[in-house]
Amino acid sequence: MMISTRDLSKQFDQYWAVDGVDLQVEPGQVLALLGPNGAGKTTTVRMLTSVLIPTRGTAKIAGYDVVINPGRVRASVGVLTEQHGLYNRMPADEYLDFFGKLYGLDARRRKSRIDFLLDKFGLQEDRNKRLGEYSKGMRQKLALARALLHEPPVLLLDEPTSAMDPESARLVRGLIQGLRSESRAIIICTHNLSEAEELADQIAIIRRGKIIARGSPSALKQTLLGPAEYEVRLSETLNGKMLQLPGGAELSFTDSYSIRYRTREPERVNPIILDYLLGEGLRIVSLQEVPRSLEQVYLSAISASREKEAQDAA
Repeated sequence: MMISTRDLSKQFDQYWAVDGVDLQVEPGQVLALLGPNGAGKTTTVRMLTSVLIPTRGTAKIAGYDVVINPGRVRASVGVLTEQHGLYNRMPADEYLDFFGKLYGLDARRRKSRIDFLLDKFGLQEDRNKRLGEYSKGMRQKLALARALLHEPPVLLLDEPTSAMDPESARLVRGLIQGLRSESRAIIICTHNLSEAEELADQIAIIRRGKIIARGSPSALKQTLLGPAEYEVRLSETLNGKMLQLPGGAELSFTDSYSIRYRTREPERVNPIILDYLLGEGLRIVSLQEVPRSLEQVYLSAISASREKEAQDAA
């Protein structure tokens, strides 16, 4: 397991910023850590990078304990934080070379990685500019290049495409996809839910320091939103025809040219539904699953957590 936490917790005075977080991220996986501001995402990342010592529980990065082996942990992690800490008077070349030395890369390796990353992020022509002259998007790309400089096996990325134009954001998402294929474990903290759904194998939603939902996007949709919904489009109206769908399908909506139903067994039920509708003399144009977004999952999880909290307090 590349990233592993058990009961990871952090207390500040009487406040538990993180309380009992369990995460498992295997090589080649991307986990999106989602939650409102102040939920505990940043504190969790700081413990995973050995910046903060956990009050309770354990965490391991690439097999190294964050308390026992902090130096090994930091060498194994590439971090993109919300505050980049760029040195405005340095040019990009000098800045990346400085961090390459900190990571212990020799001169030849530093030059090779710097050339590759600046070219990859479209910063080659601006490599000699002072960082104070960079736009927000350029600074974001340079900070990500710094995180990748030593080719770490673990990446912790906080809002990786923030402030980027659509073309640059697409480039970065493509790069993250490629890094996953190289068997790295990646955690992304983001408020961009469509980006999280595109990139992540696993989703963990955190609220008030606790994980309130965890699983693959498809599994969370089943758990929090119920069975998948399918829509059949017709080439002609139903003309008031009453339908009794077979196969245990739950009819959820009809209008003149469409029928919607829910089922947990689409592979078994969908062919039965099509045969039934054709037998009723209906001409079918299409059958497709009704899209459900990660935003719906997120809002449902947050709402359920608030309701449980209110019930516990009553």
